[in-house]
Amino acid sequence: MRLLLVEDDESVARFILKGLREERYAVDIATDGENGLFMAETTPYDLLILDVMLPKLDGLSICRRLRAARNKTPILLLTAREAVDDRVAGLDTGADDYLTKPFAFPELLARIRALLRRGGSQHPSIMKVADLELDPVAHRVWRGGQEITLTNKEYALLEYLMWNENRVLTRTAIIDHVWDIQFDVLTNIVDVQIKSLRIKMDRGFPTQLIYTVRGVGYVLKTKET
Repeated sequence: MRLLLVEDDESVARFILKGLREERYAVDIATDGENGLFMAETTPYDLLILDVMLPKLDGLSICRRLRAARNKTPILLLTAREAVDDRVAGLDTGADDYLTKPFAFPELLARIRALLRRGGSQHPSIMKVADLELDPVAHRVWRGGQEITLTNKEYALLEYLMWNENRVLTRTAIIDHVWDIQFDVLTNIVDVQIKSLRIKMDRGFPTQLIYTVRGVGYVLKTKET
């Protein structure tokens, strides 16, 4: 999943970024509110993590503007303020959850998982395509009952393909969602990762699931569809 973190504290941003990437999330960062709002408005994210106190535009204003524009992306607010009134103000602007600093990273992950489940009913707890199964919470994958070990990017790529079962995804769309915003769209990294994923997901199994659409991109589907 692709997340946007808007945080001006460099040490906090590094801490969160490192942990989220280790958990196989693609994460973009903005260090001020104006840039954060622009990125949230122009890029499809699965979740926004907003610090409340930001230069140029505060997190509450970002949240308020996004909701006024009918942007329904789940929003988690981060703040050092502990007063009940502050939490109420944050939730009243349209935020989905509120986490007070300092926080334990496992709690941040738990809140992210809860918001992603709540904000995307189209994402089942266990995703299935034919004999392929993926557990998005435990980050585990099986095919034909056999567990398959994937790298972080292989897992993120497979998860994105399964969300979009039977839909052809362009290389640019895959890079935009699975890799970070700074990634070069002209690279052949998608083709390299697809090849690696196919070796693990299709080789040795009776049916192919990952197909190339020449000149366009890739699609995950059963042969029948």
